Amino acid sequence: MQGNDYRLLSPEEVKQELEKLGRGWVVKDNKLFKVFEFKDFNKAFGFMARVALEAERLQHHP
Repeated sequence: MQGNDYRLLSPEEVKQELEKLGRGWVVKDNKLFKVFEFKDFNKAFGFMARVALEAERLQHHP
């Protein structure tokens, strides 16, 4: 899709796209979710920091 040409995916399209994402991704109440679990606080915090830096680089602040 280019520009602002967005549309809702059909249930079958959602299923196909979820398969591309890999394990752990689910759609619940029309929202995309994945739970991340880490061995300890330091690993979790490191992941959070990497995600924050990538979001900043992309100027995407959910």
